[in-house]
Amino acid sequence: MSKDLISQLIDTLRCLPGVGPKSAQRMAYHLLERNREGGNKLAHALVEAMEHVGHCRICNTLTEHDECEICSNQGRDGSLLCIVETPADVLAIEATGYRGRYYVLMGHLSPLDGIGPEELGLQKLADHLDRGGIDELILATNSTVEGEATAHYVGEMAHKREIRASRIAHGVPIGGELEYIDGGTLAHALAGRQSV
Repeated sequence: MSKDLISQLIDTLRCLPGVGPKSAQRMAYHLLERNREGGNKLAHALVEAMEHVGHCRICNTLTEHDECEICSNQGRDGSLLCIVETPADVLAIEATGYRGRYYVLMGHLSPLDGIGPEELGLQKLADHLDRGGIDELILATNSTVEGEATAHYVGEMAHKREIRASRIAHGVPIGGELEYIDGGTLAHALAGRQSV
């Protein structure tokens, strides 16, 4: 027997990070009792995003175009390439005034979870580096064990190609994630980056 529509809605909302059973229930009842128009807009936006958002062919971030806004902007410094884990990290670094380009890994190396270089798609990054024109890689992965391992691996890729690699300074707390760091701290970390 299939679940009723309300239970399906509650279960579906639980797919969001940090949303447990009670939060999902509260959201579902709020939409149904007080904001059906908002619920319909949310449903439409979700369908559109799921159907039309993909990855930028250059930097791998999420976009609804072949190239994202940053990659198609000729005013950006193509000699600087900032390596981040997620599209949210791009937004955090953009708030600092950084004017280079990005490469979004969409994760980090995690052998315990079965995520190695192949699963992370690091060959696409290697191909990007082999095309030339990049003078420095800024390694801005999270300050977690996995983020540090990923930074080390990507730094070695850069060294093999004689590209300077730097790591953002440790103004970012150990165990922190970039999307939750304030702009001033992140700007300081970028300014104090060092070679690896």
